[in-house]
Amino acid sequence: MAASSNSSLSGSSLSSDPEDYQPPIWKSYLYQLQQEAPRPKRITCPQEMETRPKYYGREFHGMISRDYADELLAGTEGAYLIRESQRQPGTYTLALRFGHQTLNYRLFYDGKHFVGEKRFESVHDLVTDALITLYIETKAAEYIAKMTTNPIYEHLGYTSLLKDKMVHRLSRGRTEPRRVTFQRDEKISSPLVRRSALKDTPEKQCSYEKIHNFKVHTFRGPHWCEYCANFMWGLIAQGVRCSDCGLNVHKQCSKLVPSDCQPDLRRIKKVFSCDLTTLVKAHNTTRPMVVDMCIREIELRGMKSEGLYRVSGFSEHIEDVRLAFDRDGEKADISASAYADINIIAGALKLYFRDLPIPVITFDLYSKFIQAAKLPNAESRLEAIHEGLLQLPPAHYETLRYLMAHLKRVTMFEKYNLMNAENLGIVFGPTLMQPPEQNALTTLNDMRQQKLVVQLIIEHEDVLF
Repeated sequence: MAASSNSSLSGSSLSSDPEDYQPPIWKSYLYQLQQEAPRPKRITCPQEMETRPKYYGREFHGMISRDYADELLAGTEGAYLIRESQRQPGTYTLALRFGHQTLNYRLFYDGKHFVGEKRFESVHDLVTDALITLYIETKAAEYIAKMTTNPIYEHLGYTSLLKDKMVHRLSRGRTEPRRVTFQRDEKISSPLVRRSALKDTPEKQCSYEKIHNFKVHTFRGPHWCEYCANFMWGLIAQGVRCSDCGLNVHKQCSKLVPSDCQPDLRRIKKVFSCDLTTLVKAHNTTRPMVVDMCIREIELRGMKSEGLYRVSGFSEHIEDVRLAFDRDGEKADISASAYADINIIAGALKLYFRDLPIPVITFDLYSKFIQAAKLPNAESRLEAIHEGLLQLPPAHYETLRYLMAHLKRVTMFEKYNLMNAENLGIVFGPTLMQPPEQNALTTLNDMRQQKLVVQLIIEHEDVLF
């Protein structure tokens, strides 16, 4: 492998000031190989074939043998034809000449042509992509195997500098979870709710990490991987792109990219039904703005409203609030002049939590909380719930902490709103936690535990968070 054909990265491009950042020199070796790859050469059939499917052209030769196809393609790199299988009539084979031998692939059509995962508009495009891939993977197998060992992503951190010049660590302004131990003290009549019965221990600091949301992408024109700086070869589906931040990398490089996605607001299409961590990262906040705004409005004018959170607002107006947040974000008007009935705002907040793709109490921790609620011993029950809270993703933990503190304040107005912790647990249990299998019977069987989990967190929010 000629190392000289591979451009080097300049160390001088690294700067601590994002404004002075200069992108590295992209590595050109794989791009050069793609330019050298054999071009497709269609071998046409001299006569019209009555059995030819309408989605194939003159490259279809009917029911011929492998040996005859080999003769027709011999001596021409990149030559190809399509034949019908003699062993399985009605199935078709792409015969392709590469590396001085004929390669045979079962060919399929479902509106597009394919032999593997990639779908192509034409057989010509399929063959072009195949020849590029075969040529590069033959010539540069060792290089490709090693191209992730010295990534520019880690060495220069240029992606973060380029895409987010002023990233503020959300964890700096966040209340870190406290690990507490629930101890019985015979001199204390209610040990579970007294801070004197708790012993604080340091808890590991965590930040708002977010994995990238990579999806296969077809790049128009030459593109280079933003992890290893190598060319992304092929005609279509050359790599993957993060749909949240726009990072472009090889599929194999995507497995090595750190969980440091910084979503781009331009790519976040809506507020409701958006992953919680994605939303707070995109808006650079500790909690979703819809939670802050709704709770602020409810505490301003709704704490004495009878049946708060239990009484439903008009569904059409709740939908209007959802659309306002999706359209206007933090500029959405949810004031009394727009929505006089506070139950509409309360309903919108419940809808937001219900529509999360991953509930506030995440799917993977659901069973842990349900099992905690089943423990017969009160102290053990709170210990288990506390351990579960500490395992929540940071954005979920902070959102739940803020909501529970609010609901605790709601219970202080029980005289007026008739909503105690148990009533709120009934309302918010199935909203904040859902079984991963989305089974109606499981949800029904777990309703008592769901209610109890939320009720206990509300009652003891001052010591659990």
